[in-house]
Amino acid sequence: MSGKWITVVGIGEDGLGGLAPAVQTLVEAAEVLVGGERHLSKVPEGAEIRIDWSNGFDAALDEMERHRGKNVVVLASGDPLNFGVGANIIRRFGIAPVTFLPTAGAYSLAAARMGWSLPDTKCLTVHGRPLTAVNLHLVAGKRLLILSRDAGTPAELAELLTVRGFGPSAISVLSNMGGDDVRQEGTAATWAHAPGADLNTIAVECLADKDADQRAWSRVPGLPDDVFEHDGQITKREVRAATLARLAPLPGRVLWDVGAGAGSIAIEWLRCEPSAKAVAIERDPVRAARIARNAETLGVPNLKIIEGEALAVLADIEPVPDVVFVGGGVSTPGLLEACWQALGHGGRLVANAVTVEAEQALFQFKNEYGGDLTRFAASRASPVGASDRLNTFKPMMEVTQLVMEKI
Repeated sequence: MSGKWITVVGIGEDGLGGLAPAVQTLVEAAEVLVGGERHLSKVPEGAEIRIDWSNGFDAALDEMERHRGKNVVVLASGDPLNFGVGANIIRRFGIAPVTFLPTAGAYSLAAARMGWSLPDTKCLTVHGRPLTAVNLHLVAGKRLLILSRDAGTPAELAELLTVRGFGPSAISVLSNMGGDDVRQEGTAATWAHAPGADLNTIAVECLADKDADQRAWSRVPGLPDDVFEHDGQITKREVRAATLARLAPLPGRVLWDVGAGAGSIAIEWLRCEPSAKAVAIERDPVRAARIARNAETLGVPNLKIIEGEALAVLADIEPVPDVVFVGGGVSTPGLLEACWQALGHGGRLVANAVTVEAEQALFQFKNEYGGDLTRFAASRASPVGASDRLNTFKPMMEVTQLVMEKI
């Protein structure tokens, strides 16, 4: 095709011999060959210029740019657009000059060896990402394929699973797939294998302890309050579920959770839609640290946490919000206005008030800018005195909610 000068070739452990003859010829004809040391070693050296990733992706892409117009071939693992280098290349050069020639990637190879249907298996990566992101997907009977960070990842994962009450889970560590096909097997609770290859894929069949205190947590908003570590400053589950419905998580949308408390709103926002983003703003350092622990436990360690007074930090926060939730500090003069100004066209503001002062702030704000007000009143059953037989309903504090859309 006219204008195409970069070809990204997926290559496996079997090297050139595993490629179609036409693709082999294309690799051998490269004027510039790019890839990691492992991939470059699979191609005999010739007259081509070689660029590796040793100084980082940006430096290598800069070097590729200097060879624009030459026949540049990039070697990548399996499917370059599935957690591979392909996304970096597209961000830099766009699709116009690039041709992709994928081959079977780690997920396909691992699924074939396990006999697992890929559509029924969750594919994850912890390469360059926190291992605790796996917590989001721990459900008995669920199958996971996980791209490792390094040789130590299987043991770290086995410990995480055991702590979470999934010690019986079956683990298979697959490495050198398409080559020597090395496999280690065992359960999370009894894992004792020595570290193998740094490049490995972990297959996990999740099984829970029969007497485990841990539980699988639904993605539906309204997790039990005691799932979160908190000091009482938390949006209670009944109101939280209704609030998340009004916040309406969608793919790629950005939430600011202002006055985050325990971080429950931001955390459940990310659990509902993992491709979304969230920023939790909390002035209390103890609570900010607590939010971080909650995010790790509940499988959304990518939650961004900013410690500071909201009015002092809002102007510098990135990314800018599509949705803002104000759960704390509603009565702070100027806070609602600052949050409203931060939103662009189509943005949404949701604010909850418990105190009389906060409620008054919502009424005043609605009178000036519009919006819908709702009041929530819920009661929970609790024992009467020391009785273990008699219960009565005790009302929780009422919550007034303002919802506004910027049109």
